[in-house]
Amino acid sequence: MPDERRPPFNIHLSGTDAVLLDAAGTVFSDDCQRLIWAVADALNAMPFVRDCVPGMNNLLVVFDADQTSHPAVNAILAELWATAEPKSIVGREIVATVRYGGDEGPDLASLADHCGLSPREVIRLHTSSTFTVVAIGGMPGFPFLAGLDSRLHCPRRSVPRLSLDKGSVIIGGAQASIMPCTAPGGWNIIGRTGFSLFDSAQDPPTALRLGDTVRFVADEGSHD
Repeated sequence: MPDERRPPFNIHLSGTDAVLLDAAGTVFSDDCQRLIWAVADALNAMPFVRDCVPGMNNLLVVFDADQTSHPAVNAILAELWATAEPKSIVGREIVATVRYGGDEGPDLASLADHCGLSPREVIRLHTSSTFTVVAIGGMPGFPFLAGLDSRLHCPRRSVPRLSLDKGSVIIGGAQASIMPCTAPGGWNIIGRTGFSLFDSAQDPPTALRLGDTVRFVADEGSHD
């Protein structure tokens, strides 16, 4: 019988040598994420696993198809999901200074209007939150940050921008992040930081790690 204390999950094929365990519900769960990290740790110790990529309440598992099969991996995932002890990651505390609004945050006013808040209230809520890095992916160094105040949840733009500048501090739905490089996207830009997230010349190249906490501080030049 399924363990009612653990979130339900689905497993989807992701090509000939990968599967995606998806336990995401309508709301992000810290407990579920800790279980994702524990399952990833256990799988990384298995010789047929090539890579495990934790997402927000999901896990991509890439395996050696010459050593195992989809059904075998699915069975191992189900067993680990039922038995693994959730893992907490104690990360570093990171502070990033942000210039909110103006040219650096062109969507601050519209996001505030959508949320029924003033731009100043949006800044206050954003800077008073503590965010946790729960996944890195999508593009090199891109962090998915859990901890966004529910009063700041806002859908992504109906028409994505062709370019979001590196360092853009962004909100999309219930998620928050920072752009590690300049790229297209539909996230709402509320400010910009000089904190650099990715440098291919460094080892490791990503500035943030799973479990790190991030706090944002408003620059004196912010526009509210």
